[in-house]
Amino acid sequence: MTRAVVFAYHNVGVRCLSVLLAHRVEVPLVVTHDDNPAEEIWFDSVARLAADHRLQTIAPDDPNAPAVVDRVRALRPDFLFSFYYRHMLKPPLLASAARGALNMHGSLLPKYRGRVPVNWAVINGETVTGATLHYMTEKPDAGDIVDQLAVPILPDDTALDVFRKVTVAAEITLHRSLPALLEGTAPRQPQDLAGGNYCGGRKPEDGCIDWRLPAARIHNLVRGVAPPYPGAFTRLQGSTLRILRTRLEAGPRAPLAPALYTDGSGCFAACGDGGTLRLLEMEFDGAAFTAADFPARFGAKPVSLIQNPMQPPMNADERR
Repeated sequence: MTRAVVFAYHNVGVRCLSVLLAHRVEVPLVVTHDDNPAEEIWFDSVARLAADHRLQTIAPDDPNAPAVVDRVRALRPDFLFSFYYRHMLKPPLLASAARGALNMHGSLLPKYRGRVPVNWAVINGETVTGATLHYMTEKPDAGDIVDQLAVPILPDDTALDVFRKVTVAAEITLHRSLPALLEGTAPRQPQDLAGGNYCGGRKPEDGCIDWRLPAARIHNLVRGVAPPYPGAFTRLQGSTLRILRTRLEAGPRAPLAPALYTDGSGCFAACGDGGTLRLLEMEFDGAAFTAADFPARFGAKPVSLIQNPMQPPMNADERR
């Protein structure tokens, strides 16, 4: 029987570990993370799934610590698998697997190597992404590709919508590739890293909206960081307005400089290119905010969304 040590977390971890178990792969050890009490845990639990199957589970702070490497090596695994595990696995750990170490990444490699690939794909206005099963190397997300599956990104999809699609794509990719991996006949396609890109992590403050940007760019940011992620926001009259859901409005360009306004039935933002966003869901200082609340808070006139009049003008690349 094939043996695999599995490093896993999040929904992709749950679904891909389930695929291994369905294919009768022996899993002598699952390495996962303890949930962070400061983080909103909206996803499924690998630890719970492992407990349901009576699998040995550990959650080390450092998976590359010598004691962890020694424990994994002593299990003599054929494969290591990493499914949305949050730490890089270093060469001594990768070398412990006789037949290779593989990762499931949430993009169509070589595009969007690195951190939070689904969020970046939405923020950048991509219309397609997917899941890629590839061999791990010391360089992140750079190893040979075994298989990948694309999913669409629709114009109003949030990152959560896309992540759910990517989770299914990951499950299908592993399910259809696993028999050939176990038989030793799976393909290996080297990546052309020059044809892709690498993205870093994102922080909550990266959701701050620059209203001078085109409406489509702002819409993509809102979609890419919408809940359960921290959300896009702007500072307005000393308070924080979170913009949680938007829609691009068709029709003539708004004559206003970047501004927030209402027509009585809804709230709108005129953006830097003259495009308009309908603001479908908002929070003001943590409380829901609608068009009905606008007059009491701001009066009848549009409210400027330019917070710093001394801010330098954008260059051409920023306006795109």
